[in-house]
Amino acid sequence: MKKRKQNDDPPGAPLHWTERWRASVPTRTTLAAHPWLKPIAHHVLDPKLWRMHHEAVARGAGIGIFWAFAAPVAQILLAAAHSVWWRGNIPVAVGITLITNPFTVGFWLWLAYKAGSLVLDAPPPLPIGQIYGGSGVLSYLTSIGPPAILGMGMFAIGGGLGAYALVKLVWRLQFWMKHKNRANRQKNNATGNNVKKHG
Repeated sequence: MKKRKQNDDPPGAPLHWTERWRASVPTRTTLAAHPWLKPIAHHVLDPKLWRMHHEAVARGAGIGIFWAFAAPVAQILLAAAHSVWWRGNIPVAVGITLITNPFTVGFWLWLAYKAGSLVLDAPPPLPIGQIYGGSGVLSYLTSIGPPAILGMGMFAIGGGLGAYALVKLVWRLQFWMKHKNRANRQKNNATGNNVKKHG
């Protein structure tokens, strides 16, 4: 069994990005204690939903991407509940929802608007300089709303399916490479043993 590498950093040193990510993802008990998840809390605590099995990870990735773009709020809770239903890996689903956050949501909405306006053939929104008062803001939001909503829906469905397929592909490639390397080692060992016998 591998021993975990001890952290030799002095106290107060900045955390590695993986440690910061782990600290930002809710734990099993935190999710199970949330009032919205109370009805399925016993399922949230199921250890199978927290293991790194390839099918569960692929489902978790798809679920996380879907809810990251499909819901502007409560993404983490929706991803956790959906992972229980579809038997997806909860930490992966919850972690991936963080792709849309207060710092990145503006970029994703702009990109969604661009993608949605290609499909809807929407006119360009009002220039920012022409927005005056509440009615101008409302007109602006109305002009970008349908294309942005369609684009976010496209990202949710396409991204969810793509994330699932990508995880499955990477896992299969890893499996294939591992078996190929093992076969090569066995072949080299057998060749080396034959050379020793005849040498």
